[in-house]
Amino acid sequence: MIITIDGVAGAGKTTLAAFMASEYEERTAVHIIHMDDLYEGWEDPLGVALTEKLVAIARGHREQTCVRTRRYDWHEQRPGEWFSIEPTQLLILEGVGSGQSAIRELVETKIWIDLEPVVGLRRVLARDGFAIEEQMLGFLAAQHTHFVEEGTRDAADFHLNGWN
Repeated sequence: MIITIDGVAGAGKTTLAAFMASEYEERTAVHIIHMDDLYEGWEDPLGVALTEKLVAIARGHREQTCVRTRRYDWHEQRPGEWFSIEPTQLLILEGVGSGQSAIRELVETKIWIDLEPVVGLRRVLARDGFAIEEQMLGFLAAQHTHFVEEGTRDAADFHLNGWN
């Protein structure tokens, strides 16, 4: 089974994914993939490279094959270490861009978390530091465009409130 958790930056996607994993991990094998690990930096985080990685991961999960990809190293601002994604019973893809159309047919459950982007921005900056404010403003614009083009919110099976 594959579950995606999407919504604006700072909405609580990682928190929900961790909660879900803790609820299921005693009964089934769970793996969480964070979109932050799959982005290609600030320049084009929601572009073709992310889509290609997500398609490979989702197909690999369906076919029960291991997928190797590179984790982005945010401190070095370049691709980092390689890591493997082994097939598991429950795969949770969480983060902005996880619910995109390229993988929807391979996903059982799509979750969207609603939150005002400005509230999400405040949360991200409080969590990750104000040094990334300029980059985050660019990311907010990219995520807005991505969500409109992809129709991500409307395609979700469940809508949750991110508690403004």
